[in-house]
Amino acid sequence: MNALRLWLGSYLKLFANTVSGMTFTNIVEILILAVVVYNVLLWIKNTKAWTLLKGIVVLAVFVFVVYVLRMDTLIFIVQRGFDIAVIAALVIFQPELRRALEQLGEKQIVSSLIPIIDTGREVSERFSDKTVNEIVKAAVEMGRARTGALIVIECNIRLDEYERTGITLDSVVTSQLLINIFEHNTPLHDGAVIVRGNRITSATCYLPLSDNMMLSKELGTRHRAGVGISEVTDSFTVIVSEETGAISVAHKGQLQRNITPEALKERLIVLQNKSVNSKKFKFWKGWNKNEA
Repeated sequence: MNALRLWLGSYLKLFANTVSGMTFTNIVEILILAVVVYNVLLWIKNTKAWTLLKGIVVLAVFVFVVYVLRMDTLIFIVQRGFDIAVIAALVIFQPELRRALEQLGEKQIVSSLIPIIDTGREVSERFSDKTVNEIVKAAVEMGRARTGALIVIECNIRLDEYERTGITLDSVVTSQLLINIFEHNTPLHDGAVIVRGNRITSATCYLPLSDNMMLSKELGTRHRAGVGISEVTDSFTVIVSEETGAISVAHKGQLQRNITPEALKERLIVLQNKSVNSKKFKFWKGWNKNEA
């Protein structure tokens, strides 16, 4: 008991000395490291990296045992293979690393940290209210008829590489055209439709399938393709189930199933990006109370 008290006392004394010697820079460093570690762990948990991490832990335990038992031959192999292992990890985690960097680039870090900077540039809407209504109407009609559909709406990241896998259309978005494209036994019904602005740019497009193990096993290729394209781009996907007629949406790797037409319309209205209208430079965001 006395040994425990002595150990605890020495630990508390060491902690007090450390805290008393800390500067403001040390506190900022700790906060930055905490945020970085938290986001890395969150990234690992939400991707297939979590499964691969278990294998890395097993290898780490093996290497630890090798060094403890002083197995010279295995130590030599581990030291020579470390560089190869790093390159292999980069290759294995390439899709996840790419998506993480894309998400970092999508965040407006500078404007969030320095609110006095606002260029005030005018951003036009991505598509019109008519396009919103046409997409919602088509999704509802195809749901009633149990017609499967996959509609990908482009946002900031261009989908040129996926457009090239399909057939070019360049047509105005209408519910009649969307319904006709996805009608059974028609030449264009298999694959996805890509929408840019108020036009359908391509049909029968092939999309990457999601390997997210958290998705329900009852979901088919259409839903996995919708989630897959939302994982590698910032696109918004509308999915109509051929089996149930239910409407689902996928955005930023998240699938929302069985939504109502009203909810779909609300999501599309938010996606229109009508919020930025000011043209003049402002020194402080929200300075003008009458801005849209």
